[in-house]
Amino acid sequence: MQENELAKLKKEIGILVRFHRKKKKVSQFKMGLEVNMSANQVGRIERGESNPTVETLFLFANYFSINIRDFFTS
Repeated sequence: MQENELAKLKKEIGILVRFHRKKKKVSQFKMGLEVNMSANQVGRIERGESNPTVETLFLFANYFSINIRDFFTS
């Protein structure tokens, strides 16, 4: 995967994380507490600055009650 494609994917995942977090009406801080992650790390993922692991995406999917595949499909 080219670097630009990876950056685009991280940004798109971040947008989806933010969308689902706001839909759940929780702050980055509250979400971080509930998934055992700092609010700063949640923010970096939402901005596409951090590369979330598969384990992190699985944790987020469970937290949002969605399928992990939803992070990769439109």
